[in-house]
Amino acid sequence: MSRKEARSQKPEARIGTRQEQKRVVRSPIPILASGFWLLASSCILAQEHVGQYSQVDVETGFNLYNANCITCHGANGDSIPGVNLRSGQFRRASTDSDLNRILQTGIPGTAMPPGRFNTAELAGLVAYIRAMRDFDTRPSRGDAGRGQAIFEGKGGCTRCHRVNGKGSRLAPDLTDIGAVRSPDALERSLLDPTSGMLPVNRSVRAVTRDGKVITGRRLNEDTYTVQLIDPTERLVSLSKSDLREYTVVKTSPMPSYKNELSSGELDDVVAYLRTLKGSK
Repeated sequence: MSRKEARSQKPEARIGTRQEQKRVVRSPIPILASGFWLLASSCILAQEHVGQYSQVDVETGFNLYNANCITCHGANGDSIPGVNLRSGQFRRASTDSDLNRILQTGIPGTAMPPGRFNTAELAGLVAYIRAMRDFDTRPSRGDAGRGQAIFEGKGGCTRCHRVNGKGSRLAPDLTDIGAVRSPDALERSLLDPTSGMLPVNRSVRAVTRDGKVITGRRLNEDTYTVQLIDPTERLVSLSKSDLREYTVVKTSPMPSYKNELSSGELDDVVAYLRTLKGSK
């Protein structure tokens, strides 16, 4: 469950005339700079894994990592000699508390500066660092090329989803889904979409004071307003004070592929989704 479900969401590339907005990142500095993990013990294995962290935290951490850390640590977390974040090779950190402390205070005398992150952002960064090693641990059982053909053809996924600027905006953009969801989570979303749906991606049903019904996928929400994308892919901004009814729909509109795809086809689609780790 998200710590702050109402935090900024992930709007799509372009909706009408509005530019895509990424999650807000508080610090523009390369927060896991080259001095990160210049620490004193030998390689240890991370004690946690992706299943112990909120998926919202992992996705938040992914965006923060790409904005602050990737320049020095690289996409796979292995650009600093002697450090490999993906495989759990650290030098002076063994617990989440250690990681939190270093992210906040930096490492004096090195290029690693202190970070300006709030509690939720720190949790996201730690969750993503811990989860990195889980995404590629299971060998792909399917073929990514066949999976892409199914995704774009038989599966009809582009009728709702978007990848690298191609497809619909009705459902979440999957351009980086392979970097923020493990193979098991991807498979679960295909078989049981509701159980795999993040709270931040739930649709809403709103009724205005004059009786107009508006439905759509929630993009952003705060105390007073909500922005959503309706079934015609229009961006709609609503003031909650103008609504007489506002309901969050907890059932995913995505169909289950349990009886639509064979086990081999499901493996192929998962293999393709695992390759989606951000636009090139």
